[in-house]
Amino acid sequence: MDNALVASHAHTHEEEHEHVALPQHCHHFETEQQQREAGTFGMWLFLLTEIMFFGGLFFAYLLYRNWYHDAFVAASNQLSIKLGAINTAVLIGSGYFMALGVWAAEVRKKGLLVLFLVITTVLGFVFLGIKYVEYHEKWEKHHIPGEHFDVSEFVNPQAYGLKETPLAPDMAQKTQVFFSLYFAMTGMHALHMIIGIGLLFWLIWRANRGEFSSGYVAPIENFGLYWHFVDIVWIFLFPLLYLINRHPGS
Repeated sequence: MDNALVASHAHTHEEEHEHVALPQHCHHFETEQQQREAGTFGMWLFLLTEIMFFGGLFFAYLLYRNWYHDAFVAASNQLSIKLGAINTAVLIGSGYFMALGVWAAEVRKKGLLVLFLVITTVLGFVFLGIKYVEYHEKWEKHHIPGEHFDVSEFVNPQAYGLKETPLAPDMAQKTQVFFSLYFAMTGMHALHMIIGIGLLFWLIWRANRGEFSSGYVAPIENFGLYWHFVDIVWIFLFPLLYLINRHPGS
């Protein structure tokens, strides 16, 4: 009888410990389904504000490109299509593995979930590493907008072995507008990547504890929405910054 009581008490203690470790249902929601829908709705509202934010940057870019077309075309030729294309492939791959991570959480495969989240994180670091290489190149060429910005490559491109059409000095100065928007848009995108990677570490830690192996997948799904949004933003940034009208007319 005593052994039965001890076993029952141990079982109860184990259930309470599991409930504390896996708080799936917050008290202010009537059901877990209501909690999940509220979380998803909140994520979509957040993404809507992100769309408006990046939408303003895209509008500014298109407006200034129309005003200073030749300067923007000449400046865009300074970007590496190869590095941009590699980063695009890297982000598409990370989005694919993030989708697999959502699937793994839904079918309760802990090992696969952790693996896919780790791969997504590694690809995120690869993207940031390539972006660092691009930023460093702009630093070396003095293409950082400001007092030390160098317009000589745009005024006299032939001296640098380039075949681009020379720009008038006043138009060459407008290339700073392009690089200002380039760093603003890609910098904000990279910041979102850094935040996402930080959240991935947190999710990997929780996934490794088994918190998403019992049907509780809302955090994985909502983060998946965020990560896919970051991917989509880059899908727009790549052609706008790297591909459109690469070579100016004579």
